[in-house]
Amino acid sequence: MTSADDARPVTDAPAAHSGSGARPPVSRWWSVWRQLPLLVALVALWCFLWDHIDVLTVVSGIVLAVLVTRTLYLPPVLLSGRFNPWRGLLLGLRMMFDVVVASLQVAWFSINPWWKPMNSIIAVQLLTRSDLVTTLTAEAISVVPGTVVVDIDRERGLLYLHALGTRTQADIERTHRDVLGTEERIVLAIGTHAQAESVREARRERRARARTAPARDIRSKEER
Repeated sequence: MTSADDARPVTDAPAAHSGSGARPPVSRWWSVWRQLPLLVALVALWCFLWDHIDVLTVVSGIVLAVLVTRTLYLPPVLLSGRFNPWRGLLLGLRMMFDVVVASLQVAWFSINPWWKPMNSIIAVQLLTRSDLVTTLTAEAISVVPGTVVVDIDRERGLLYLHALGTRTQADIERTHRDVLGTEERIVLAIGTHAQAESVREARRERRARARTAPARDIRSKEER
C-alpha cells in the first residue's frame, strides 16, 4: 500500500473542538434549518417514485423524510448553509474536464498493446472532517475513470483509492494532489467559511513546500 498522507488535517471551524474534544452544541431548530435542503430532496424523490403529486403524497413524503433523517442510526447530515455559485460552476466544469481527459486516457490504455498496468492503492489524508465533504469527495473521485475509492476511514479522515497507471512516485503524488484539489473545490463551493479558509491556508503551505523542495534537492546534491 502506498501512503500519501502528508497533508495536515484542519478543523472545520475556529472553535470546532474544545480542549476536551467536544463540539459546540447545535440547537434543534438550527439543525433542522441546515437539513432543510436534504428534506426537500427526499420529499421530491418520494414524489418521483410515486409519479403523482397530491396532498397525501407530499404529506407522507415530509413525514418519511423527517423520520429518515431523525431516527436512522447515522450522523445527521448538517449542511453548511453556504453556497458559492462561482465556485460551484468551476467545480462542475473541472469535473467534466477531468472525466473527459481520464476517459481518453483509459481508452488509450485499453488499446495500447505495449502498455503494462501498474496500479496502486493510495491512502490520502483529507483536510477536513466533514462527513458531507468526505462523501462528496469520494463520489467525485469515483466518477472520474481510472480512480475509485475502495474504503474510507471516517475517524481519521482517510480515503483509500485504487488508481490506474501509477508507475512512478510522481504519478502517485499527482493523484494525491488531484484528490486534495477536488476536496478543496468542494469546500470552496459548499463548505463553511472556516473550512474554506482552512483549505486555502493548506494550499498556501503546499505551494510553499513545492517552491522550497527544488532548493533542498540542489543543496543535498552539493553536499554529497
